[in-house]
Amino acid sequence: MLTRPQSILRDFLKTEAAGGILLIGAAALAMVVANSSVAPAYFHLLHLETGPTLTSHIGPMTVHLWINDALMAVFFLLVGLEIKREFVDGHLSTWADRRLPFLAAAAGMIAPAIVYLAVTRGDASLTRGWAIPAATDIAFALGLLALLGKRAPTSLKLFLTTVAIVDDVGAVAIIALFYTASLNWLALGAAVVIFGAMLAMNRYGVVRVRWYLIGFALLWYAMLVSGVHATVAGVLAAVAVPVTRTPGAPDNVESPLHRLEHGLQPWVAFAIVPLFGFANAGVSLGGTGVAFAPLPLGIALGLFVGKQAGVFGAVWGAAKMGIAVRPTGASWAQVYGVALLCGIGFTMSLFIGGLAFATPEQADAVKIGVLMGSIASAVAGCAVLYFSGRDRP
Repeated sequence: MLTRPQSILRDFLKTEAAGGILLIGAAALAMVVANSSVAPAYFHLLHLETGPTLTSHIGPMTVHLWINDALMAVFFLLVGLEIKREFVDGHLSTWADRRLPFLAAAAGMIAPAIVYLAVTRGDASLTRGWAIPAATDIAFALGLLALLGKRAPTSLKLFLTTVAIVDDVGAVAIIALFYTASLNWLALGAAVVIFGAMLAMNRYGVVRVRWYLIGFALLWYAMLVSGVHATVAGVLAAVAVPVTRTPGAPDNVESPLHRLEHGLQPWVAFAIVPLFGFANAGVSLGGTGVAFAPLPLGIALGLFVGKQAGVFGAVWGAAKMGIAVRPTGASWAQVYGVALLCGIGFTMSLFIGGLAFATPEQADAVKIGVLMGSIASAVAGCAVLYFSGRDRP
């Protein structure tokens, strides 16, 4: 007999937290390897050609491309499933529930972009990177919250999760609108037809998950050829997957969305995201002076200063104006600690950085900026939550 936990969100939090801890280890290992004697082998492996040329605008497939363009599409499929579940049957199902996360996520994306543009205003060639500090890495942040244990109230974990989910919606929209190459309209038309067929399957009661996975694979290839980043196919495919509403116990074993989400979650949390971290976090630290160049400094300050200002400012402003209330059982110091953790932009920031800048020098500068901002946010956020929660039950 197939059994499920009482709450899919609780299961999600546990899986994401454990996966986040593994991601931290994978990123640290990548940094060690990239600054060791085996660094040439590490970088050679990432750029090793391992497949055909699927589309001319990205060239032959390499290990790095398979991870960033194919495996990350599966990551975005899971993100899309989580977004749909929360909007249809979870903690974002009503406008009252959405108000605070929407405000916090919006401010938490706008403020970092403003900080980044202010720091890099002297170089127009860097403007393209404005979105790099805009997203929060939910796995990394929840992994740290898990290490803090009861010093962070459950309400804050739910708040961080919902803010990050809304944040992901914005990140996907940014990727589709601002980081798209020249379009192949024939392939884009094919993608529209495939997506329409998947919606029709939903409409006419097709519940077998395998047909939606086949549709996802076809949609991924069409999007890859079209010039729109292929990972967007994951979120679009998730929109088409049917979900069964189960208020009060949102984890129906008969729901195709819940079955697919449960099946993907361990693979994404324990394999795909750590593998992405290992493949993208490795950067040589031989020239530390680059850390104070406009590009890495803009990213680091965007994550550390912009994120906390945007998220905490939105929650404080909403509470003062009576628009929403702060998370239950959490002090303002703890809300500030979580706002700091929102500055951990690791996975999404590295991903968008790879789309924004292609040269090896800029890619390394992006990694250094993301690491500086994310580490500063992680250390400061953990310290605030540790000391503000030590005397609370």
